[in-house]
Amino acid sequence: MEHCPPADADVAELYAACYSRLVGVVALVAESRAEAEECVQEAFVRLLGRWQRVSRLDSPEVWVRTVAFRLASNRRRKARNALRALLRHGPAPAVPAPTADGVDVVSALRALPVHQRQAIVMYHLLELGVDEIAQQLGVAPGTVKSRLSRARRTLAGRLREEITHA
Repeated sequence: MEHCPPADADVAELYAACYSRLVGVVALVAESRAEAEECVQEAFVRLLGRWQRVSRLDSPEVWVRTVAFRLASNRRRKARNALRALLRHGPAPAVPAPTADGVDVVSALRALPVHQRQAIVMYHLLELGVDEIAQQLGVAPGTVKSRLSRARRTLAGRLREEITHA
């Protein structure tokens, strides 16, 4: 690991020394080994930004283990809450399979620059007015109108292309 800065090298050393042990311990309380691996990995990611402070503790491994346990606990709680919501509200309504036209529209939208895509979606799908969009995006109403116009022109051309190629 000679390419790592000193702090990263120390974290890499800790990772190499205790990753397997931590996964084994966290797996005993997590739903699966894969979940334990994700929790331990996330704990190490969080450690990177806190190494200055955590490296001064008696055992940085204890810190990583504690964070991994909390992550596993949070995941269990979220899953339990999702199950409760499902039982309370029932399953989500069936979503119909995408149509060819719907796929074409989504594909055409993805081809737009993000600021034009935002304007189109907010105006046509969320049914917001130009002034509302301008306020939410932090731009002038004229800018929103310009983005909508350019986006519509691009979409019309792209969707016309899709129809002629079908």
